[in-house]
Amino acid sequence: MRVTTKDELNRLSEAVIGAAIAVHRELGPGLLESAYEACLEFELLSRGMTVERQKALPVVYRGMKVDCGFRIDLLVNDALLVEVKAIERFERVHEAQVQTYLRLMGLNLGLLMNFNVTRLVDGVKRVVRDFPD
Repeated sequence: MRVTTKDELNRLSEAVIGAAIAVHRELGPGLLESAYEACLEFELLSRGMTVERQKALPVVYRGMKVDCGFRIDLLVNDALLVEVKAIERFERVHEAQVQTYLRLMGLNLGLLMNFNVTRLVDGVKRVVRDFPD
């Protein structure tokens, strides 16, 4: 079921952040992105959410779908994009990537999560494209 209101998206993002904090408390920093991604998928599924992992994201160019190899890390409840990182720090390109993915998917909210931090709350960035009324 696709989340459509601002309040629903906010509640969903809070729940996903809570699940990511649980994963980070268990694993800590220092692992590969793929490990955090897999464990976060497991945690979200165990909390009753629907999750698509490594979802293909074609680009539509002149009306044709072109497979460019883009993949989003996690799509939660068909409404929230989650991009998982394990990096030193966020760069502008990471937020631009999420903005582009949101636009291509027709979504409004994404979470950029860096698990390579001491406290996960310091590694979470909300990326908003446009909230519905």
